Amino acid sequence: MNWENIAGQENLKSLLKDSISKNRVSHAQLFIGKEGYGTMPLVLAYAKEILERENPHAASKVEHLNHVDLHFSFPVFNENKSTLSKNRFEDFREMMLASPYASYDDWSALLESENKQLFISAEEIEDQNQKFALKSYEGGTKILIVWRADKMNVPAANKFLKFLEEPPEKTVILLTAETGDDILPTILSRTQMIEVPRIADEDLISHLKNKFAASDDQAKSAAHEAQGNLNEAIKLLNAEIKNPEFEKLFVQWVRDAFQVKKKPEFLKNIIIWAREIAGWNREKQKNFLNYASEIFRLALLQNYQSQDLVYKKIDANGFNWEGFSKFISGANIISILEEINTADLHLTRNGNPKIVWTDLGIKLSRYIHKTT
Repeated sequence: MNWENIAGQENLKSLLKDSISKNRVSHAQLFIGKEGYGTMPLVLAYAKEILERENPHAASKVEHLNHVDLHFSFPVFNENKSTLSKNRFEDFREMMLASPYASYDDWSALLESENKQLFISAEEIEDQNQKFALKSYEGGTKILIVWRADKMNVPAANKFLKFLEEPPEKTVILLTAETGDDILPTILSRTQMIEVPRIADEDLISHLKNKFAASDDQAKSAAHEAQGNLNEAIKLLNAEIKNPEFEKLFVQWVRDAFQVKKKPEFLKNIIIWAREIAGWNREKQKNFLNYASEIFRLALLQNYQSQDLVYKKIDANGFNWEGFSKFISGANIISILEEINTADLHLTRNGNPKIVWTDLGIKLSRYIHKTT
């Protein structure tokens, strides 16, 4: 990972580089923040800089995550009576090379772990102890990166504490976690904590435009909704680019829902609309639900004269955004969003999509005229 490929976080980048230049690299550091803020990209760039200054040829090896003195621990589930990270390293490596901002949920989905618990075990820590008991292959620093250290179980944490208290010579331990709440206080006291803040919107927008060729409107929309989380912003951007029909189908839904009160025959249109969406894969259906939720929220802001917060409007196909927004208020927004959340839950639990979408489509026709 190169520093320049990290979105924002300029102060942290300077701090980390400076610590290497001044030979003040703490042997144990904990990077706290959401994955989408850049905890892992910062750790990878930091590790690369440390190893590259010792040996310029190390850079490409670190970039491909195959440097012999760079080791990883991460949560896995008990598989064939083994809980060692190395059994799943190629999967982890593939995910991190594709997106170092990937989240714990992305990892869980990649493993298809379903309801299995992912954790870092005592067996895993013992395996790392054995690796670090050996001398460095290249004669320099050995680095252990523990991704999501907050997923250590109690036996693992106790064993890791001993490793932390008496680390082998020339060892650097870099941990990441969303918060320190689930980490042993004794571990926290022995690490240098580095708070990774959310990415500033302007940095997020710039990154999406430069690295993902997003338009200015697309980048602003994704950045605003993602709240400083690049991983979420990329997903939102991809959903919008891949699914340009979302706007058209939302408009169709709203228009038919308006008509049903006076013309019940429009229910047929809603049923046809529901069948079309039910034919999509589940991920796309859930993306449309997220899109619809956000549009209703923005319409509420528009209605309550908070136009400065309305970063996206629908104005295609003669759609009257201001007129539509007047119907979205405190009288119905909670009910509408609750129905969307319920639909999302049913889809997650493999509910019949035709029934889910038909039910949601019809219920909007009831709520959209609600004024009290």
